[in-house]
This record gives sequence, structure tokens and C-alpha cells, in this order.
Amino acid sequence: MSEERRPALPEGVPLPEDGAVRENLERILASPASRSAQEDLGFLALPEQRGLRLQLELTRAERFLTEHEVRSTIVVFGGTRVVERGVAEERLRAAEERAAASPGDPGASRAVEVARRVLEKAPYYDEAREFSRIVSSTCQRGGFCDFVIVTGGGPGVMEAANRGAFDVGAKSAGFNIVLPHEQAPNPYVTPGLCIHFHYFAIRKMHFLMRAKALVAFPGGFGTLDELFETLTLIQTGKMPPVPVVLFGRSFWERLVDFQFLVEEGTISADDIRLVTYAETAAEAWKAIVDFYGRPPSG
Repeated sequence: MSEERRPALPEGVPLPEDGAVRENLERILASPASRSAQEDLGFLALPEQRGLRLQLELTRAERFLTEHEVRSTIVVFGGTRVVERGVAEERLRAAEERAAASPGDPGASRAVEVARRVLEKAPYYDEAREFSRIVSSTCQRGGFCDFVIVTGGGPGVMEAANRGAFDVGAKSAGFNIVLPHEQAPNPYVTPGLCIHFHYFAIRKMHFLMRAKALVAFPGGFGTLDELFETLTLIQTGKMPPVPVVLFGRSFWERLVDFQFLVEEGTISADDIRLVTYAETAAEAWKAIVDFYGRPPSG
């Protein structure tokens, strides 16, 4: 069940002189049965304790958020590969050099095209950073922590959003997930609010439990997952309506044809109104303020 630990007696209690008895006592002390449940990590890791681990993960994260007085949040999602312009330019140069060294290699040519597309998305990094600066400087005043930026804690757009809060000395959270290839948190998350999760389900709950808006930048499966999770919960009335802002209309309209879903009868025409588009940080923040009528005042 668990790795054995070195036997230990209470201070001042001598070991028995009889070798066989002493050996038996050492085995007693080394057995997982001799430790308390909270100290037995092997026991806690058993499949049948999954429900307990889910509960612990939920309440543990809640404790950190409460300690930092995080009352409400804005969730920011987007691609991990959306990087600053300088980084994107360097990656494009490297891809072009590899392609030049391997003429006729379709993989190398494709890498150049991908690097160019990533470079085109570099402005989103700046907009995510600026959006976070606007929100954080507006909503974290006088000790109140409203509309705190929360991300997945990783690189790309998430880094930019945490960085924007860092720029103005405000708090931001990063809900990191334990993956087969370990993801290191970006360095701009507030210490104490970089919370590691094992279970995607609990992480998803914490993303939305305090959420007052979701802002989604161009991204991949993770971004789409969180976007559609949120839209489904709002559509079905399982969470209160919140503004869902999609950054970069041309990207999203090519990716998701909401009008097609209406025409096919799989969603209603009103469901399209669940999303708003923005091209700049100021537009995104205006959409959120317009939804609520005013920014939070604490």
C-alpha cells in the first residue's frame, strides 16, 4: 500500500532486548497500519479514495482563494503558442533556416507557414496583457479583489494575462494542471494563487465558481474546451449568464460557424447572443462593463 518508513519509538522507550521481539516491533512500526490516515499517502492514492481526493482538491483551492480575498474573477484563455512578437520572429527565422537547409522537405516548409501564422497572432499577446492591466488596475482597489484575472497558469496568452496584472502590482491566479509532460507555471502568477490541480473536473469548477466573464483568445483544444463548457452551462441555466468575449472575430468565425448551428436547428438564434467579439483590450473591457452596467466598485 505504502512505502515502508524507518521505525521509530516514542522518546525514552527502549527497544526490546530479545532480537525476535525487537524485529517484530520494528515491523509493527513500519506497517502503514500504524500511521494515521492523513499521514498515509499510499492509502490516499488508492483508486477507492478518488472521491476523497476530489473533495480535498476542491476545498484546498477554495482555501487559497479565500485567504487572498478573491471575490470574483475573469477567466482568460488562449493558445500557449501565442507569444510576444520578438519570440515569434525568432522562431520564424529558425524555421526558415531549417527549410533552407532542407529544400524539398514538406515538413520544413509547413513549419515555416505555421511560424508565420503564429507571428500574425503575436498582437494578441499584447492585447491580453493590456486587457489584464485595465481590469486589474480598475477592479483591485482599497483591498477589494474583484474581477481578478485567472488563467491556466501556463505560457502564451495565459502568461500575457498574468503578466498584465503583475505590471500593475495586482493579484492574478493560475490554475495549473498536472500533465504527463509537466507544465511549469509562468512567472507572473501571484505567489499563493498558483494552484496545482490533478483533476480537470475540479479545475473547471474553480474556473467558473467565481467567474464574472470569460475572455477567449485564439487557441487550441484547451481553449475550445473551456469556451464550450461555459456556453453549455449558461445555455442550460446551470450557471448565471456572464459575458463571453471572443478575441479576434475572423479567427472565431472561421473556426466556429454558429449561424450554421442555428440553421441546422441544433441551437436557437438567441444562443448566438451569448458571445461578443472584440479586437482590442478596450473593446473587451467595454463589453464586460456594458453587461453589468458598471465596473465593480468594491
